[in-house]
Amino acid sequence: MAQLRVALGQYDTAWEDPRTSLQRAGQVIERAAAAGAQLVALPETSTTGFTMESERFAEPLDGNSVTVLADLASRHNVHVLAGVATREEGGFHNSALLFAPTGELIAHYRKQRLFALGGEDASYQPGAEAVIADIDGVRIAPFICYDLRFPELFRAVAPQVDAMILIANWPQRRRAHWDVLVQARAIENQCYFVAVNRVGTASGTPHDGGSVIYGPWGESLAEANDADAATSAVSMATIDTDEVTRVRTRYPFVQDCRNEYVL
Repeated sequence: MAQLRVALGQYDTAWEDPRTSLQRAGQVIERAAAAGAQLVALPETSTTGFTMESERFAEPLDGNSVTVLADLASRHNVHVLAGVATREEGGFHNSALLFAPTGELIAHYRKQRLFALGGEDASYQPGAEAVIADIDGVRIAPFICYDLRFPELFRAVAPQVDAMILIANWPQRRRAHWDVLVQARAIENQCYFVAVNRVGTASGTPHDGGSVIYGPWGESLAEANDADAATSAVSMATIDTDEVTRVRTRYPFVQDCRNEYVL
């Protein structure tokens, strides 16, 4: 058995303002760690908002924002999963970076499905594969925002994980889809599903949160207040690997899945 206490790091990421965003992220991480979190998940592009100005704001893995996030993880002795626009040899990526309590970068996921409707495909390059990380015996797979609309991405890793963590900048006008799809991913994959969205307005687009943690039977375990997490109560839940095993053993739906399609 392994357990992991996960906090929903929902907050208002400052639009194209890494300094302010990182200050707010620091408040969220500090509060969550003090409340007993072992992992704090922050939104997609948590240092800039969902900017398409990758040339201006994407940073290398030794850049200032990445260094600050690593320091926050180390200072508060907690794992941190944060969305960052990264600058790499292969171009720009919308990334999810997982830091250990030592500050070490232990996992790097690149968003696989880019939001062409918003021009993301012209500003970033897609990732090619899923990433699985082990945190003290709990296996997690990070995903990013628009990935949510493609269930095959999650199904591909379901048998190998205990929890999936989606970080997002999901707009208020499509909140109804968010609520349904997030719960569906937990139910169909029979694992914990952690979904962290932002709040506030970014470049004229309002976001109203909806961050939530579902259990492997699709039950809601934690919901973030729609206010800024830097000033509201910390919302968190415990991922329990025994519960995943129990649900999947009693109801072997994932085991019965076939990765084949009939046309």
